[in-house]
Amino acid sequence: MPYNTNAIPPRKEPTGQTQLPLTRVKKIVQQDSDIHMCSNNAAFIITLAAEMFVQHLAQEANTQTKLDRKPRRNIQYKDLANAVAHRDNLEFLQDVVPKTTPFRKIKATASATQSRLRATNTSIFGNGIAEVEGEGEKEGEGNGETESIEETR
Repeated sequence: MPYNTNAIPPRKEPTGQTQLPLTRVKKIVQQDSDIHMCSNNAAFIITLAAEMFVQHLAQEANTQTKLDRKPRRNIQYKDLANAVAHRDNLEFLQDVVPKTTPFRKIKATASATQSRLRATNTSIFGNGIAEVEGEGEKEGEGNGETESIEETR
């Protein structure tokens, strides 16, 4: 096996260095219009917090991987989606990491919805042309102006 697939163990004590690039985190923080200035210490703490969050998310996904019928060594997207779906503290990520849906299922529901809409349209309107009674405009008399039906009532 050409690659080292062993996980990097978390650090026991802070060393003053981060795994994520500090300058990139500063650039991301500067993109927020509410934050005018960010000190180096604050950016360092944000970087450490991001590293800890990524580590926690990876551990939860690894737990989901081990719970499968056939455990794997690699984390897949479905493991992350399952971890987000099953853990209350990761619930805020449900919009970002949704569970995948097979294309067959999406296509089947879309075709069922379209056929149901076609059936209701033909049963309501008969020939497919919508006629709405009591609304619209009628021509005025003589001067070419139009007046609303509701105004005449």
